[in-house]
Amino acid sequence: MAVPAPTPSRPAAPSAYDRSFFGHPRGLSTLFFTEMWERFSYYGTRALLILFMTAAPATGGLGMDTATAGAIYGLYTSMVYLACLPGGWVADRLIGQRRAVLWGGVLIALGNLGLAIPSIAAFYGGLTLVVLGTGLLKPNVSAIVGQLYGPEDARRDAGFSIFYMGINIGAGTAPLIGGWLGQRIDWHLGFLAAAIGMSLGLVQYVWGARYLGDAGLHPAPAASPQAFDRLRQRSLLIGAAVLALMVIFGIGTWTGALPISATDVATAAGYLLLVTIVVFFAWLFFGGDWTPQERKRLYAIGALFLGATLFWSVFEQAGSTLNLFADRNTDNELLGASFPSSWYQSLNSAFIIIFAPIFAWLWIRLGSREPSSPVKFSVGLVLVGAGFLVLVPAAGLSASGALVSPWWLTLTYLLHTFGELCLSPVGLSAMTKLAPVRIVGLMMGVWFLASSAGNYIGGQMAGFYEAMPLTELFGVVGMFAAAAGVVMWLFARPIRSLMGGVK
Repeated sequence: MAVPAPTPSRPAAPSAYDRSFFGHPRGLSTLFFTEMWERFSYYGTRALLILFMTAAPATGGLGMDTATAGAIYGLYTSMVYLACLPGGWVADRLIGQRRAVLWGGVLIALGNLGLAIPSIAAFYGGLTLVVLGTGLLKPNVSAIVGQLYGPEDARRDAGFSIFYMGINIGAGTAPLIGGWLGQRIDWHLGFLAAAIGMSLGLVQYVWGARYLGDAGLHPAPAASPQAFDRLRQRSLLIGAAVLALMVIFGIGTWTGALPISATDVATAAGYLLLVTIVVFFAWLFFGGDWTPQERKRLYAIGALFLGATLFWSVFEQAGSTLNLFADRNTDNELLGASFPSSWYQSLNSAFIIIFAPIFAWLWIRLGSREPSSPVKFSVGLVLVGAGFLVLVPAAGLSASGALVSPWWLTLTYLLHTFGELCLSPVGLSAMTKLAPVRIVGLMMGVWFLASSAGNYIGGQMAGFYEAMPLTELFGVVGMFAAAAGVVMWLFARPIRSLMGGVK
């Protein structure tokens, strides 16, 4: 994944001759484990978050209703991705990717440590720190991976594939460890495991920094030293003002001086997110000095952005709606042994590790018959919708109070993984090919924006878990996604014509 602005620097180390990590530069191992532990931290927290918020205070939870918990969950997960936009800018213009990753990891570790403290103020403060830290770390660690390779190095794509495996190893193991600690022993121990994981990632990142050469070490060069000093001063003033407002707001809500609930904040953030999207695409479509072909491709990006947002709004309910169904309505026992409901969160990563090579082989095997990007998007939407539709009969069985088989959710996650493999890597690749060269980095930020909007919508949908019959909720979500997939398929040919030959 890229960052919102490209960085022209390249590593000074002779990476073309460095093949000490499975035929790749040794620095890839440093970034592999950094991202693995960051994803361990994020997905470990995500697996527990809504369960912790809705658990009874007697069990150590916060005792929230699902509407409030869903709003907070959606706000948190959407802001994590939205923060990648300013996080990439700060790295590119001010401190460089290397320092951004370091300070991002520190903030994440401190944030998870805050979640491990049994205090509502520490809880909200911890979530805020994780958001800020992820915004600095996530886009920039990926950018450094790209800088380990020269422009003509054929190993680049394979390097990102190895790096992607680190993501899924971290995401897959986190719910197994953090989920067991959180649900079987103490909620805060689960969050503490996430903090320890990120701390381990930081230790090896600092230790392995010598293998990175100059990759990501410096920000993009400014027009002059004076221009850089002015930019840094303005940024410090803006940053200080934002931090002061956050502290004042936090103290005001904590003391009751500002009578604003978490749901109010989530609602306001939703409006802000909507305005951001509308303003951005208004500028993109109607402003800018684009050639006719570039403008057509930007329209195609808009269509794919909409499809991706709808997909993530359903897919990202894994940590909210599906997590609640696993905890409350599923018989979490296999071969006579019980397991925590959060363990289902590991299925997606396990399925990706198994099936990603198969899908990659399939696209190559199809050759000229390979579906276009819009068609793949439509298939992804239909599959993610089907994942919810298969739960409709399971929800009907659970309406009488019975616990349903774990194979229902297993099938749902399998279908969702197939949908992700049709849409996510395809969309990421399409963004790089369709974007005008001078704003490629910014268009990669659009991918984060789609994830942010989708996560927010998914969190809001989770708020209906107690307000609607589950058969109706799952049916509406599933039909909504499947219908969006059909619409995308109907418009696949016009979208493909807008892409101007890009496959």
